Amino acid sequence: MELLQGVFAVKLCELEEEYGRLLSRIRICQEKDPVQIRRALDQLRDECREQDLLLEQRVKGGRMRSAAELSQAQLAFAQKAEQILWEELPGEMQGHNRNAAEDRAEVSALYAEYAIDFATQAVRHALCAALQALECQNAGCQNDQKGSEPYE
Repeated sequence: MELLQGVFAVKLCELEEEYGRLLSRIRICQEKDPVQIRRALDQLRDECREQDLLLEQRVKGGRMRSAAELSQAQLAFAQKAEQILWEELPGEMQGHNRNAAEDRAEVSALYAEYAIDFATQAVRHALCAALQALECQNAGCQNDQKGSEPYE
């Protein structure tokens, strides 16, 4: 039981740190000039590329097929989200505002809202998976639970 709870503790700390960075970066960048915001954005994009490379390594070198598939799903989502943000949404928004800069701002805000919604959903999925793991660990998974859905 110790080991499983320890793993969750580490992951929860990672999540909390990332959320703290999200809040502080948004707050700080709201007060910066466009050049400073661009630098922060470029730095964050580099970090995202690093994470994508790590996911690619997990896909190729994962011990478990299902873990590799989860990494592949994360990678596919990130790639599709980037495509929508930079290729599809700008074309759809073109001409909806007074100028192209306002169109891009609206597209980015809309995308950010959906990304936050997706993050919220991911947190719920993580909670369901963690609770199921704790249930199995504490009570012992019953044979009839093996095939049950984690979100029932």
